[in-house]
Amino acid sequence: MGCSWQQEDPEAVMAQPSKPVYSAEIKRPEYPIIRTPKGARELDLETPLRCFVNWNTQQMISTIPYNVMAFNMVRNGTNDVLPRFEVTGFSFETMPAEKALRKLTKEAGIKLVAKDAPYASISAENLRGEFSEVVDMITEAAEVYYTYNAANKTLRISRKANFSLYVPQSRPILLAILDVLRGAGITDFTADFDDYTITFDADYELKNQVLNLINYFEENPVLVAFDVKVFTIYPYNNQDIAWQNMINMFDYGTVKSAKNGVLGRILTTSDDINIGTLNAFVGSQAKIEAVAEGKFVVPNLWFSRFDIGKCANTSSMETDLSILAKTSFEQNNKIFTKITLEAKDGEITQFDIRSKLGENFLIIGIPNAIFGVDKPKSETIVFMVPRIIRTLKTSKHLEKNM
Repeated sequence: MGCSWQQEDPEAVMAQPSKPVYSAEIKRPEYPIIRTPKGARELDLETPLRCFVNWNTQQMISTIPYNVMAFNMVRNGTNDVLPRFEVTGFSFETMPAEKALRKLTKEAGIKLVAKDAPYASISAENLRGEFSEVVDMITEAAEVYYTYNAANKTLRISRKANFSLYVPQSRPILLAILDVLRGAGITDFTADFDDYTITFDADYELKNQVLNLINYFEENPVLVAFDVKVFTIYPYNNQDIAWQNMINMFDYGTVKSAKNGVLGRILTTSDDINIGTLNAFVGSQAKIEAVAEGKFVVPNLWFSRFDIGKCANTSSMETDLSILAKTSFEQNNKIFTKITLEAKDGEITQFDIRSKLGENFLIIGIPNAIFGVDKPKSETIVFMVPRIIRTLKTSKHLEKNM
């Protein structure tokens, strides 16, 4: 920080000897940056559930029963009962919710704390009823939550509250919920894999979204599960992979379709192309490195996200790669799928594709220059096998579904 002085009279400046200009520099003390050790940060209880695929025993269609009472969302924390008295004729016009509540609570001798005001402006005329009922009407209209502490007579309001969602004791269903939350861009949650709960902070919009997801299982008991394998391939002699040779290597009709994206192509194939035959074909032209394998679950007509980094080595160039998928399971065992590949800088490419149950997806032609790696020449390929899971509601007690 520098300091200087100026004279208003220029002749006075000439008549006097020049004065030194003083400056002061303020230095902040330097503290070492302390972080949680890498080993602790990388501990992920989801990995054993997410990052293993048995490619030899894949069921194309399976059924998972779940208890009808299994889905339950509860709000966490303590909330004392509000004082009991009648409100008669409480009115206000176009007023932020916190001001309306302050006007109401002041008469009751209750302190109001608005955590993240201002809130939506609302109007009301001649509200009547129990004090708690009127508070409920105002907070619901403004889409905010409240808690009351009777000991110090304080009412706190905020846009978000903490919830726990109890899900059926089924790993595929738990994965489906986690993947849908991520598909909606929600990543700040904690999953308990022992009691099958997901805890998160939610505003009204997110809470309603989760409730809609719960209701979905009542009406649309179909999930599409994807088993995924990601490879990096390094072509020999720096040459492009001759994918056309696949047509000659396999029987005609093994590759059902090929569709272009903004970048790369997606092939639908019969199950003659699997992990083993794919390795044999590509291995004749390139060095293959397995990046990651895992699975994610997409409820019918919902978006789900699979973050490759959850199942990949942290040094892999594809760590920031994600697969975003939306599926629609149609009649005659047909699946319409929208697949998007994303990196930390945004969308890489996108495909819309219709396939039959029993057909696989193979995404090719993604140069790793997209991840900032130009040399040696390399590509990323993604192999995906869709499977159908039907959920069956029952009133019987069920053991944990593995």
